[in-house]
Amino acid sequence: MIDTITEYQFRDEMVKHGFSYDGSTALFNYLEQLEDDCNIKIEFDPIAFRSEYVEYDNLKECLKEYDNLELESIDDLNEYTTVIEVDNSDKIIIQAF
Repeated sequence: MIDTITEYQFRDEMVKHGFSYDGSTALFNYLEQLEDDCNIKIEFDPIAFRSEYVEYDNLKECLKEYDNLELESIDDLNEYTTVIEVDNSDKIIIQAF
C-alpha cells in the first residue's frame, strides 16, 4: 500500500469515507507499521478499511457501544481488539470485532 499511495492521498480518501483527518493519519501510520512489522503489503481499499476500522470521538463512546462486555479501560479494550490512539486527541480507532 505504501508504495502505491502517499500519506496525503490516503488521508484525503479516508476523510471522504468518514474518518477525521487526524484519525486517517493515525490509521495510515498503523498500517504502514503493520506492513513493516509483518513484511506484508496491504492493498489500499478504503471501503474495506472503513468496514474493518471504526473511529470514536473518545474511549467512553467506544466502551458504551460494547457495554455488554463490561469493559472499563483502554487496556480492557486492547484485550479484545487492536486499538489505535489518535495523537493530540481523545479519539481512538479500533479494529471492528
